[in-house]
Amino acid sequence: MDPGHVVLDARDISRALTRISHEILERNKGPEDLVLLGLHTRGVPLARRIGERITSVEGAPVAVGSLDVTMYRDDLRSHPARGPQKTVVPPAGIDGRTVVLVDDVLFSGRTIRAALDALNDLGRPSAVRLAVLVDRGHRELPIRADHVGKNLPSARSERVSVRLEEIDGHDDVRISQMGDHA
Repeated sequence: MDPGHVVLDARDISRALTRISHEILERNKGPEDLVLLGLHTRGVPLARRIGERITSVEGAPVAVGSLDVTMYRDDLRSHPARGPQKTVVPPAGIDGRTVVLVDDVLFSGRTIRAALDALNDLGRPSAVRLAVLVDRGHRELPIRADHVGKNLPSARSERVSVRLEEIDGHDDVRISQMGDHA
């Protein structure tokens, strides 16, 4: 089967994450009170990479954690859930801080809605922002990303697959027809 075509290669992903990192710093006016929370699964390594870039620019570490939204999803009946992953909140917590949720693909907005519900159980940030590697459109909820690596208009019949070195052994973003295996 056709594996689809690459729309972002490793260098494109690296450049997009560098740009997102600078945008986050600019909007936050520095790294102070900033927390990056990656959404499982591929948002976690993306958040770590953004955190590393911010640290290298600012010379000070930025808090990075992970957020599991499995039990907050509204589609558990129609989509079998994977096992819960670990939520890791940085030691200073999220109260009064700016939290940037980091995910690989923004599609319907339902994962982000679940993330906002999960975040509500963890504390009260002063602001919540969203950074995604790919925004493919087709929103079902009024959610938009503050920081986007690539806007990728797609058909509902297409699949957008993000592969990352930490999980998949290499970096790329591919688009293929549903049913094709990337």
